[in-house]
Amino acid sequence: MSFPIPGISIAGITGIAAPGGVSSAAAGSSSSGADFASVLASSLDQLQGAQSKADGLATQAATGDLRDVHDYMIASNEARLATEMVVAVKNQAVSAFNEIMRMQV
Repeated sequence: MSFPIPGISIAGITGIAAPGGVSSAAAGSSSSGADFASVLASSLDQLQGAQSKADGLATQAATGDLRDVHDYMIASNEARLATEMVVAVKNQAVSAFNEIMRMQV
């Protein structure tokens, strides 16, 4: 399943239906810790790219070389939303880890 934010693509997570009832492309395949790690690493790389694009356009805006301010605003908002998404996923992962650690064996 992928989201419309180009900064982050969450593909490879199974068992989650996309809006409109469309299942993820990786449904039915087994997932392991390595798959989640690769998805997470890929998402962080895409986040880095979105941040770099926004920084480059901000530099162009500061120097007066930017032709269209809309491009900067869109890239800036995409980077902000992607960062918020990554932070939310991180917080949920930490919360899940803490819950697992509290379990009685």
